[in-house]
Amino acid sequence: MKRIITVTAGLTIGALALAGCSGGGSEGDGVAEDGSMTLTLSAWSVATTPEFQLLADAFHEKNPNITVEVKDYDPAEYNTLLTTDLAAGKGPDIITQKEVKFLTTFQEGGQLLDVSDVELPEGIGGADSYKVDGTAYATPYRQDSWVLFYNKDLFEQAGVDAPDGSWTWEDYDAAAEELAANLDGAKGTYQHSWQSTLQGFANAQNDADLLAGEYDYMKPFYERILALQSDGAQESFNTVTANQLTYQGEFGKQKAAMMPMGTWFVATLISQQASGDADDFEWGIAPIPQLDASTTGTENTPVTFGDPTGFGINANISDDKAQAAKDFLAFAASEEAATALAEIGITPALLTDPVIDAYFGAEGAPQDELSTFAVQTHETRPENPASNKTAAVQNILNDMHSAILSESMSVDDAIAEAEGRVATEVG
Repeated sequence: MKRIITVTAGLTIGALALAGCSGGGSEGDGVAEDGSMTLTLSAWSVATTPEFQLLADAFHEKNPNITVEVKDYDPAEYNTLLTTDLAAGKGPDIITQKEVKFLTTFQEGGQLLDVSDVELPEGIGGADSYKVDGTAYATPYRQDSWVLFYNKDLFEQAGVDAPDGSWTWEDYDAAAEELAANLDGAKGTYQHSWQSTLQGFANAQNDADLLAGEYDYMKPFYERILALQSDGAQESFNTVTANQLTYQGEFGKQKAAMMPMGTWFVATLISQQASGDADDFEWGIAPIPQLDASTTGTENTPVTFGDPTGFGINANISDDKAQAAKDFLAFAASEEAATALAEIGITPALLTDPVIDAYFGAEGAPQDELSTFAVQTHETRPENPASNKTAAVQNILNDMHSAILSESMSVDDAIAEAEGRVATEVG
């Protein structure tokens, strides 16, 4: 969902530079004599991603004179198509920030309004990800974080103790090995092919600076995963990529007993079990395993990663509509909106008790205390720093990820190559 944008940062920045010279305002500048207006909002996959229309309708209900029109973009070409519209002066009034690593692309192109004056509720997550030199250029409405999904039935079948919130990665590895040994055909765990499934945890739990150009701290994480692959405790990277395995299918069809994944999978798994696309089994959510015991246990706060999804405002919006757009951003971040999002399985950026109650109120959602703790309690560090260097660095680290897990390069050689490329290509 968040990892299918392939447009390069350089291309996007160049197009936005042209957009900055276009002089065009946002689409639909008019405000009627009675004060009614229409705000346009960029989105993607609207037919299968209900959050956008839900927020648009709820805001209109509270503000009958303001209609929010959702513009549907191809998810695979979202940034490219949005950039083209901005360059032509047809850009939407409210710009959904699909990936944090492209925030600075829009900001440096002069396309985002300063929204530092939008009031956000206390405790909301992800707000700092949208700040550049202290100025906010977007506000969050959802914040997915990575947790550990596990199949309670397979754990019981294998006679392995289920996660209890106290696991380090060593505990996770041991459980994966034992599960694989005791189950008939199912793997102990499944790691999808994305670089974030490993690098995100290495960065967050080492509190590392992704842009510093030194990546030796990732070595132990890669050595662990290579060992799990070699022992058959998880599917190999080469099999995952060659056979185009899906994480929904591997976990939902009980081909793996555990899976690190973002909280967006909660809604998907509930839906697929209801439809029969996933098997009927009991599952739960645990905190992601930790680097060491200092952040394990329900009395501590586990460290994980994840980027928010947020809304920015077109810098060329008319003055008459700017405040209404800011009001929409504030509403989308509110507890009222967060509760409505939680009711459809979206993980909001604000996780108050009423929001969590709504989140786990859906039929088919796990009801145990550990699942609630895992979703509500964590320090979520950003996957992508707000920098114009982030996209280029991530591309290099993705090459490193593939080279190591496909075993086409050694861990040391691949890290050394990545460090050299970051130094010479990014600076």
